[in-house]
Amino acid sequence: MRIVIQRVTEASVSIDGAVHSAIKGGFMVLVGVREGDTEDDVRWLAQKTVNLRVMDDEEGVMNRNILDAGGQVLAVSQFTLNASTKKGNRPSYIHAAGHDLAVPLYELYCNEVERLMGREVLRGVFGANMQVSLINDGPVTIIIDSRLKE
Repeated sequence: MRIVIQRVTEASVSIDGAVHSAIKGGFMVLVGVREGDTEDDVRWLAQKTVNLRVMDDEEGVMNRNILDAGGQVLAVSQFTLNASTKKGNRPSYIHAAGHDLAVPLYELYCNEVERLMGREVLRGVFGANMQVSLINDGPVTIIIDSRLKE
């Protein structure tokens, strides 16, 4: 499982021209589920998300986590994080999890982050054509892959 965490001053997801979810300050998280991913991967990534110290403290040093900063999280499923570009110029998504695995693990990730934070995680809509807008703060962008945790 791969996630991309972007520290944002604001982020939103729109569907068919209407804003579906929006946050002011926190993390925009893109979530990519691969075949073979498990609930253990989800729980490890949720812990990483909540405890990642990339939020500024009073001195402008990235020393606080999302909880300490009081930030929000907007999570969007993103199967293209699993693109393989080894051959040719057209990405292959053969390693992306199918709907039956990806939806429950994406939902579990959101629910687990909610549980750990004690507040709602806003979401995109799985499988929808979404337009994502954000202002990356810093910019700070962190990629975390659960298969590289050891």
